[in-house]
Amino acid sequence: MGRWEPNTRQRLAKAALELYSERGYEQTTVAEIARRAGLTERTFFRHYADKREVLFDGSGELRDLFVAGVSQAPGSAAPIDAMAAGLDAAAGPFTDRRTFARQRQAVIGANAELRERELIKLASLSAAVAETLRGRGVPEPAASLTAEAGMAVFRIGFERWIADGEERTLAELMRDSLHELRTVIGADRAAREGAGSPPSPG
Repeated sequence: MGRWEPNTRQRLAKAALELYSERGYEQTTVAEIARRAGLTERTFFRHYADKREVLFDGSGELRDLFVAGVSQAPGSAAPIDAMAAGLDAAAGPFTDRRTFARQRQAVIGANAELRERELIKLASLSAAVAETLRGRGVPEPAASLTAEAGMAVFRIGFERWIADGEERTLAELMRDSLHELRTVIGADRAAREGAGSPPSPG
């Protein structure tokens, strides 16, 4: 049944997403996914713990890339610049996967359990980034605030990237979102300084 083919995992993911889109996530069984992929249920469970995890495969790789980007930023980089390096690194795996990402997000958006799992994934990513920033000497609450800002930039950039008609890369859109954030922070700082108030940290 082709269980040893190197693209087995990709075949299962493709079959699962097709069925989730056609029939709905809750109505699709592991047996049906395996059958659509031309594989066995046993083979499915060698690759995925359950049918939900098909949609979240790669979360660990995303976390590792993000954390590596932050940790490898120059030591002199400000927290937000280190986070920007993490965002650039995290965009890599999404190259040429826009169609898959659109389909995946449509499935997740239609199911409350999957939406909750997506939030948990982002919270875990934020915690990992905050820990990395603390390891770079960034104190609290600046580390956690920067990490949460990074998650907002990632989420908004991703939502724009999968929008119909969008052609810019995820990295470009995240940089654009980060620029908007910097603009807001800069405007707030200027307003505070103009009013004689202490500038906000960052």
